[in-house]
Amino acid sequence: MSGSVLRAVEVSRVFATGAGDVHALRGVSLEVGAGELVVVRGPSGSGKTTLLNLLGGLDRPTGGRVLLGDGRELSALPEKDVLTVRREQIGYVFQSFGLIPVLSAAENVEVPLRLLEVPARERDERVARALETVGLAAHARQRPYELSGGQQQRVGIARALVAEPAILLADEPTGQLDSATAATIMDLIRSLTHRRGLAAVVSTHDPVLTEQADRVVDLHDGRPRPAATVAKRTVRETGAGE
Repeated sequence: MSGSVLRAVEVSRVFATGAGDVHALRGVSLEVGAGELVVVRGPSGSGKTTLLNLLGGLDRPTGGRVLLGDGRELSALPEKDVLTVRREQIGYVFQSFGLIPVLSAAENVEVPLRLLEVPARERDERVARALETVGLAAHARQRPYELSGGQQQRVGIARALVAEPAILLADEPTGQLDSATAATIMDLIRSLTHRRGLAAVVSTHDPVLTEQADRVVDLHDGRPRPAATVAKRTVRETGAGE
């Protein structure tokens, strides 16, 4: 793929344990372009979270490289530069929502802008737009415990996108939601990815949710499944799992 926003080249990750080395990833390669939703599918332990952590600069590969669209190797940058990339270019959505309980929905969404030292008036405007985008403008002052699971995840999506990143990473974003709410959240992620030209990577163990994907990377026990078992719109990727 030309013009990729995010690229993994033969990335591997080995974790040392008392029982020996655990090969979580074995030479995974993938590319994600602007406006593309890539779903990483597989059961627990297949490599999904490890791969997203490497793509987002939360961890560094044992082997291989993670490259940004400008050609910089994220996996080789100094930690302070990785932190800047994470704050400015990457939005994260977590399975557990990751909201701060004592803050309102608006205050939770505002956190990334405070870290970027965005002026107060601009913060207020961008938070209001973000909450409007996810359909929660009327819930700005409510705290997480006053919101449903789906609403909390919408706050998480608004927070991930409020700094206008180029990359969106979502790790099992529907894992704590019922099937109807999960489908709604995936619809929202797909719509925002295409409208905003995001490079989005979403992990899931739910095969139904892969129907929303532009492409699927199907992982199992650290290796890709045969192409014949992958969903209809899937393109086979080279690589392995978690």
